[in-house]
Amino acid sequence: MIRIRITEHPILEAAAGKHASFTFNGQIMFGLEGEMVSSALFANGIRSFSIHTVGDGPQGIFCANGQCAQCTVVINGRPQKSCVTPLTEGMRIETLVHLPELPADDLPRTSHTPKELTCDVLVVGGGPSGITAAIELSDQGLSVILVDDKAKLGGKLILQTHKFFGSMEDCYAGTRGTKIGEILEKEVKSRERIRIMTNSTVAAIFSDGKAGVYEDNRHYTHITFQGLIVAAGARERSLIFPGNDLPGVFGAGAFQTLVNRDLVKASQRVLIVGCGNVGLIGAYHALQARIEVVGIIDIAASISGYKVHVDKIKRMGVPIYLEHTLLCAEGDGRVERATIAQIDKNFNPLLETAKTFEVDTVLIAVGLTPVDEFYTAAVEGGFPVLKTGDAHEIAEASSAMMGGKITGRKMAQLLGKDISIPPEWHEKAEILKSQPGSVSKRENPKLDRNGYRPVFHCYQEIPCNPCTSVCPYDSIHLSGKTGTIMDLPEFDGKCMGCGLCVLICPGLAITLVRPSPKSGLAEVVLPHEFHHSYQPGDHLPIRDSEGLPLGTGVVIESRFNRKHRTYLITVEVPEEIRTQAAGILVQAEAVTAPLAKPSFSYLPKNAVVCRCERISVGEIIQFVQENRVEDINQLKTIRVGMGACGGKTCSELLPRVLIQAGVKKEAVIPATQRPLTVEVPMGTIANQE
Repeated sequence: MIRIRITEHPILEAAAGKHASFTFNGQIMFGLEGEMVSSALFANGIRSFSIHTVGDGPQGIFCANGQCAQCTVVINGRPQKSCVTPLTEGMRIETLVHLPELPADDLPRTSHTPKELTCDVLVVGGGPSGITAAIELSDQGLSVILVDDKAKLGGKLILQTHKFFGSMEDCYAGTRGTKIGEILEKEVKSRERIRIMTNSTVAAIFSDGKAGVYEDNRHYTHITFQGLIVAAGARERSLIFPGNDLPGVFGAGAFQTLVNRDLVKASQRVLIVGCGNVGLIGAYHALQARIEVVGIIDIAASISGYKVHVDKIKRMGVPIYLEHTLLCAEGDGRVERATIAQIDKNFNPLLETAKTFEVDTVLIAVGLTPVDEFYTAAVEGGFPVLKTGDAHEIAEASSAMMGGKITGRKMAQLLGKDISIPPEWHEKAEILKSQPGSVSKRENPKLDRNGYRPVFHCYQEIPCNPCTSVCPYDSIHLSGKTGTIMDLPEFDGKCMGCGLCVLICPGLAITLVRPSPKSGLAEVVLPHEFHHSYQPGDHLPIRDSEGLPLGTGVVIESRFNRKHRTYLITVEVPEEIRTQAAGILVQAEAVTAPLAKPSFSYLPKNAVVCRCERISVGEIIQFVQENRVEDINQLKTIRVGMGACGGKTCSELLPRVLIQAGVKKEAVIPATQRPLTVEVPMGTIANQE
């Protein structure tokens, strides 16, 4: 019986599909045919996928994106990454214990030369930037092959259940990421000059202008191209702390993949590390999946994500701990506890401030690293190459869409097309990738005694304008302070109380307010993106824009808008808090309470740096100091970076460890990148079937 499925979600429809039986270590289990094996295992309560040779350490999923090898299991006798292997009926799956054995196979096999394909431009990555680049190239008359390693185009958009910021005109602002992904996929599939290869991975770019592609995860194919666009996105950064290799420590993207793509309840209680938009949105997605969030921590003194995201999370009951660090994660074979502590001005943890939480998951959302290795290879090869999206610069998906269009035109120019790039495209691209601007106070609005008026709970300049386009009376306008979509919205005119502005706001930062017929009371319409059983007369805990309690409100009615998948809940509140009321508490305060006493072993040198080979900080420091190492490549002597992920996870961490060992920053020599970006079976390269 399937045990951990999300059967009810406020935004997503429950997964439907044919059930498939399989065995895991001899036990019969059930999943959905075609879903990734890792998701089927998670849905059956499995968190440990393999046992490492070093200390018999259990390993669980980390990226769920085919980048690392933490999820490797033995499938029908062969080691395979479970996060990119579809489940089929009758699969025999086993825990990978230590190193896999080579299958007994000494029969001669016939090899076949790779299939040869050609195109004007090869686009690597079918996310928002890759799609818009491909469309622009096709519209300029160039042939395109678009390669993506997933079954469905859209990149990270297919994981994003929230409504997007940005411009309605240029990047579908006010629309949920999942829907934007569908729109872009439909548009790119309508172009005859674009050949789409899904479930396929570009394994290497060669200096003769060819790409080696692991097509459909079965064949090895060559693609000859004139120009290359790298839109491969970004991979999540890891973090060094004791227990970072336990099953239950994984990236926010992996969490969103399990919860939002596969509708598998990946956790019961989570702690999130990182207060950028990724971490803040991850907390929101967790709450929508009815997963408890004990808190979000960040070592910084201020939050880097949008204030509307922060405010939304706070008023739903998630505390945020700034200037805090994660001391460790602990548990017997999986995460059971996590301990945090405040830091001093030198970023040293103050152990007397330690708090321990009971959690089964620690989400790492500490930033992204561009996947741009192909760009470097192409530059060395000397042929036209451009990169776009997160592979070029980490930014929001709205920026990636506009950036992809610009990159598509730039590549067309490089290949001889006499076309220009409209100057306003560059201007829009710069605005869409803008960092959050200044925060302003708003005057307490005057109410219309005859009806509703909107109240705005957004105070920070960010690129966003959906609310200005939906008012039937055209009564919402941007302030004009900057003359761009960074301006804050303002109300000037009539309001019919339709609620369209409330429904479309990506930050859930607009409410409607009107006087109540009852003396001393007011009616407030609040957006709510959670299933609920509220009935008229129920008392609900009301929070202000920053999550502070305002008392209770009495439910008058609840309306569900199917188009926007959002509830409009009308509550009656005391008149003095009518313009402060911004949301409803979702998670009780007791959920976020730490244990009575902190419980942890603070041993930072035991923290694992190279997850694949399980090499710790202390081991690397000792080797560096004993051998006067400055070249990261020399760490391969102790197996650092030699594991299945190809050094992708640890490469970002190693320079800091060398510096900690006493090497000057400018003296550190970076590691040489491994030639193939993904494991390809030798039999596949020879096309032996």
